[in-house]
Amino acid sequence: MDMQSMYRTLGVSPAVWQFGEDVLAGLKARFEAVDAVAEFNQAKVLSALQKNRVSAACFAATTGYGYDDLGRDTLEKVYADVFHTEAALVRPQITCGTHALATALSANLLPGDELLSPVGAPYDTLEEVIGIRPSRCSLKEYGVRYRQVDLTPEGGFDWEGIRAAINGRTKLVTIQRSKGYATRPTFSVGQIGELIAFIKSVKPGLNVMVDNCYGEFVETVEPSDVGADMVVGSLIKNPGGGLAPIGGYICGSAECVARCAFRLSAPGLGQEVGANLGLLPALYQGLFLAPTVVAGALKGAIFAANAYERLGFRVVPDGRESRHDIIQAVELGSEAAMTAFCHGIQAAAPVDSYVLPEPWPMPGYDSNVIMAAGAFVQGSSIELSADGPIRPPYAVYFQGGLTWYHAKTGILMSLQKLAEAGLVKLETR
Repeated sequence: MDMQSMYRTLGVSPAVWQFGEDVLAGLKARFEAVDAVAEFNQAKVLSALQKNRVSAACFAATTGYGYDDLGRDTLEKVYADVFHTEAALVRPQITCGTHALATALSANLLPGDELLSPVGAPYDTLEEVIGIRPSRCSLKEYGVRYRQVDLTPEGGFDWEGIRAAINGRTKLVTIQRSKGYATRPTFSVGQIGELIAFIKSVKPGLNVMVDNCYGEFVETVEPSDVGADMVVGSLIKNPGGGLAPIGGYICGSAECVARCAFRLSAPGLGQEVGANLGLLPALYQGLFLAPTVVAGALKGAIFAANAYERLGFRVVPDGRESRHDIIQAVELGSEAAMTAFCHGIQAAAPVDSYVLPEPWPMPGYDSNVIMAAGAFVQGSSIELSADGPIRPPYAVYFQGGLTWYHAKTGILMSLQKLAEAGLVKLETR
């Protein structure tokens, strides 16, 4: 059986397959660049594992309080070395990226302090954490103020607006690296470094936190290399490599991380408690695999951008731009097209491929959201997935793929479903 016939067994028509091959013909140089970054980051992770003398003893399970958990404590040293920070908090008790961010914010802000976002509105699920949308136990409820400076119409930083917004109450600045459910560009680590330097020139000693979700290992440097006091993310995204079943991380200065540990557990306990419950082999191995897994997801995103751009859709980033996260936004223009796209991604999944995702009112969001995610780990967005809020410009956000070939299949199936619905017309060369 040849390759085209093999894809046909998965539901991909010859026309769709050929369209994909035409797109891929021009991507060899882009893919080689992705592989070079992955090789660098693989060496960085391996070096951290070796430096901290990871051994089989680090994989032993602990329960209860988790006192003297060698594997947990060593993993946190590994993360600190990978991200070049003084300390790290890496725990399965952190349930998701939003939980990690909420922990970092609430630990390092006190009543009367002000939180500043110089990059516009935060990701939807942080709106209730901050109190932009009312919620029990929000930062606003505890007396923390919030201010934001929107990006310029061109998507750049409003330097003078940021300078004016920083005041005596400003205690913490939060920078969201990835685009979230917006169609702005994702910021490069270089851009983030420039922004951090400017902020600290206005008010030295001001702490800066970067929401690093979806960005880990996309470049050879991280925001912690360019001045961030905390970088925060989820283990079921990039750094978990598809193996971590739960968890989050906070890497940063010793003082910031210590406060986060006290907030996560309890004052006086901090990092001393928190059993690993037998999850450490997956967390270690997931981190080890993460650079190559992220590379596969990046290739999928580049392929998606070029395929949909060729069909006339607006894509962010476009097919030629440098990549700074694994998310690919495609503005599809209608709920029907979003639904067809997500049906294709779900149909390509190894789990629940027979399910038809539909929009629904998901907790933490102010619009109905459609999500396609037939994953081994529920909600893992380093695995093949696509989602988006049902609102103009009807953009779907594609990400993940534990292998490049699975990401490719997902995009081909999304094209297949759109073609079957008469929403795109494929032209091959």
